[in-house]
Amino acid sequence: MEIINLQEEQIEDIEERLENFDEEHITYTMDGCIQIGMEEGGKLIAGLDACITTFKILYVSTMFVDPEYRRKGIGTQLIREMEKRAAAMGVNTIRLDTFDWQGKDFYEALGYKCVGSYDNAEDGYSEYFFMKRI
Repeated sequence: MEIINLQEEQIEDIEERLENFDEEHITYTMDGCIQIGMEEGGKLIAGLDACITTFKILYVSTMFVDPEYRRKGIGTQLIREMEKRAAAMGVNTIRLDTFDWQGKDFYEALGYKCVGSYDNAEDGYSEYFFMKRI
């Protein structure tokens, strides 16, 4: 046996094998994304991107509010709208991650529970993992 660098077709093969394995444990599939933003005067000032993964879980990959618009309720409005749409889609869990300089306190204030974290002192950051049942 030896370790090799994978070629594109080998990556696709291994991903397909994982999907086949997962199908033995995942009894249903859901698809969908929530991609919403906030504009002011035609300028995009905030946005959120989230997609359903498995087991009725919505993963928030991106959440951003321009600095001059923060602490004005815009992020809260986006999160609440996302939660409303997610529930209508059949989602019952939302998960996300954030770094220490980003939105840890923000997500806690909105009822998200920190389910894990780690500190990387060498590189100067901490990362937090959140979830919320809806």
